[in-house]
Amino acid sequence: MTGILNHLLGRSRRTLMAAAGAALMLAMPGAFAQDVTAPPAENAAANEVQQFCTNIADAARDQRYLLQRKELETLQASVDERIATLEKRRAEYEDWLKRRNDFLKQAELGLVDIYKTMKPDAAAGKLEMVRPEIAAAIVMKLPPRQSSLILSEMSDEKAAVLTNIISSASDPNTSKEPS
Repeated sequence: MTGILNHLLGRSRRTLMAAAGAALMLAMPGAFAQDVTAPPAENAAANEVQQFCTNIADAARDQRYLLQRKELETLQASVDERIATLEKRRAEYEDWLKRRNDFLKQAELGLVDIYKTMKPDAAAGKLEMVRPEIAAAIVMKLPPRQSSLILSEMSDEKAAVLTNIISSASDPNTSKEPS
């Protein structure tokens, strides 16, 4: 009997709790209702933002183009300035190179004249001490008779090196460009 009583009491408690919960829910009328007006307010704000962005898009694009154009003009001025500086330096270098080449021609002619007046054994001794390319250039500019006397006075190794340089200078298959 107590089992049946406990069962009825348990069931009545559950029923009572369900009824109290339903009454509580009915007491709060707006708690579970949907707010239908909120999404249109969000859509309206999104529409306003979209319209604002659409309205200012052309002006913003124009402003970006103006900024980019100003930046490009600044860069172009900088490049033009650098080109002018490089052109000035190139002109200075060309002038210096011309003066150098003129000096070298004069010095070379004077140097050849010096070796022309030297005795072959003395000239051979001096030419063995300078760089082979310079010695070969001098020997090439001397008259053939004097060049042969100088080469015969040199050591065999130095004379062979000079002869190789002179022969490669006159070879048409040799590249003109130094590499």
